[in-house]
Amino acid sequence: MMGAQLMDIADLSAMLAGRIENLCMHLLPNGVRDGHEWRIGSLAGEAGRSMAVRIRGATAGVWKDFASGEAGDALDLVAGVLFHDDKAEAVKWARSWLGVDQLDPARLAQKRREVRAEADRKEKEARDQADKMLSSARRLWHMAQPEILKTPVYHYLLLRGIDINALPRVPGALRYEPQCWCAETQTKLPAMVAAIQNGAGKQIATHRTYLQRQHDGTWKKASLVEAKKTLAAFRGGFIALNRGESGRPLRDAPDGDHVYLAEGIETALSLAVELPEKRVLAGVSCGNFQNLELPEQIRDVTIAADNDGENAQTLKALDNAITRFVREGRRVRVIRSPIGKDFNDLLQWQKRALIENARKMS
Repeated sequence: MMGAQLMDIADLSAMLAGRIENLCMHLLPNGVRDGHEWRIGSLAGEAGRSMAVRIRGATAGVWKDFASGEAGDALDLVAGVLFHDDKAEAVKWARSWLGVDQLDPARLAQKRREVRAEADRKEKEARDQADKMLSSARRLWHMAQPEILKTPVYHYLLLRGIDINALPRVPGALRYEPQCWCAETQTKLPAMVAAIQNGAGKQIATHRTYLQRQHDGTWKKASLVEAKKTLAAFRGGFIALNRGESGRPLRDAPDGDHVYLAEGIETALSLAVELPEKRVLAGVSCGNFQNLELPEQIRDVTIAADNDGENAQTLKALDNAITRFVREGRRVRVIRSPIGKDFNDLLQWQKRALIENARKMS
């Protein structure tokens, strides 16, 4: 029992983080090492890439399921994987796995001092790293070309059925960078970059969609494992793509305004093209919807959900977002495309149908 008295939850989590790669291999053997992360489908342990656990650097032990929005530290990982989020059971298991209960009081006290010193060092390193990432994200955004109408970004979106000229104004959140660094290829690639901002209008991250020119001259999403990436932490952020009838930024939205919320940029733009009078935001991921800080004057929220089947993590994230918005006194509804995965698939289908009908009539 001496171990329980001297080693608190923060210490246990820090000790687990110090052995996080071994812990991941033990808890989530179907995962794969990907750079500084262990990638897995979810806490259930199926193969996939929706969930990432940091195994290197200042934030080692931190994890997030991007589908559900769930996140936490190394001890939360144990609780989520083994004990249905029961933290007390996770503490018992962690003490046993780490061998804490076998340490004598003097050695345990020394270990605790070492762990806390290392945790303080990592916390400072994490803050410095986050500041560096944010600076890089803002620098990329400011270096990118603000005029996108004559760039591959315009042609990429047009091939997706999105004519941004149909919008009341070209989205100021989108830019083009012809030489955007891609870690996956270790080269610079063309990219559509987007500013991710918080409710106060401050940029907190930058989104990148890497582009690739095809043999026929068209521009498509690059053939990469992950053609879409974010730079810096985007929790609670969104990409503002259409301001609707008021033309005002979200923070200055008129009383009773209505927000349409989608995951990806292309889905959000598809809605904006069809509903130019509506305010449309891209929330980056379904798991991030529940983190958005919407101003009080937003009374109605329409979530344009992707058709992800019965994915448990996505459904949970969607339910969390709905619950939060309703508790804030907002009216919420969920819409889904009747065709394909999302409303961009529907838009492209409509465009193809129009072309086919025109051919038949000619």
